[in-house]
Amino acid sequence: MSLLIDADYIVYKACAANETEIDYGDDVIVVTSNFSDAYEAVLSELYGIAECLGCFDDSILFFSDSRNFRKLLYPAYKGQRNRKKPCGYKRVINALKQDFQVISYPSLEADDAIGIYATKFPGNIVVSPDKDMRQIPGDLFNLTDPVITITPNEADRWHLVQSMAGDQTDGYGGIPTIGVKRAIALLDKNGWSWETVVKAYESKDLTEDDALMNARLAKILHAKNYDEETGTIAYWTPSPGYRLDDGAAV
Repeated sequence: MSLLIDADYIVYKACAANETEIDYGDDVIVVTSNFSDAYEAVLSELYGIAECLGCFDDSILFFSDSRNFRKLLYPAYKGQRNRKKPCGYKRVINALKQDFQVISYPSLEADDAIGIYATKFPGNIVVSPDKDMRQIPGDLFNLTDPVITITPNEADRWHLVQSMAGDQTDGYGGIPTIGVKRAIALLDKNGWSWETVVKAYESKDLTEDDALMNARLAKILHAKNYDEETGTIAYWTPSPGYRLDDGAAV
C-alpha cells in the first residue's frame, strides 16, 4: 500500500512561505528564496503525513503538468489563477525526484494523475485536501479528518454533484445559484441521473451542452479515461439513460 500524495499544494505552500521580497528602491524589487528551508518544509509536511497514517510501503508524489487539457475544452478554466509559481518551485520538485517516486502526465493535473494511478492500482491511500478527490473510489485522507473509504457509487455521485455545483475556484460555474447542498437535494429528490442534471441546467435557461461541458471539466480522470501510451483522453460522456444505483448518500 502506498500514499498517493497531491504534492502540488504542499510544494507551492512551502515555497511561497519561504519567499523574501527585497526592495532596493529605484523601482527595483527582488524576490529571493532559501532553497534549503523550502525543501525542509516540504519534507516536514511529507513526513508528518507518513507519521499520521502509519503503516504503508512508500509515498508517491503527483504533480500537474505545465499544460492543462481542460483549457482546450474551456479557455477560461483557472483563468483567474495568473500568479507565477513561487521561487524555488521547480528546483524543489527536481530535488524530490531524487528521494521519492514522482509522477506527472502530459497535459494533466495532479488530480487526474492520482485518479488514473489509484484506479489502475487500487488499494492505496489518496492524500489531498481537494474535494475533487471524492470522485476517486478507495481510501482518502484530506489532511485533517480521519481516512474515509469512498465506494465507486459514491465517487460517481460526487461527480454529478460537482457537475451541477461547478467550482468557482477553478473558473467553471456549474448552474447559477446551485451549490453542493442544493445539488444533492435535487438529486435526492429527482434521482441520481444525468436527466436530473440536464433538467436543472434547463431550469436556468442553459442547455445539455452546458451541462456536458461542466461535467467534463469536473471529471477527475480514471484509468479507463486515459491511454498512457498515446496520451489520449476519453472525455466523460453519459450513457443513454445514465442513472446511478441506489447506495450510500454522498
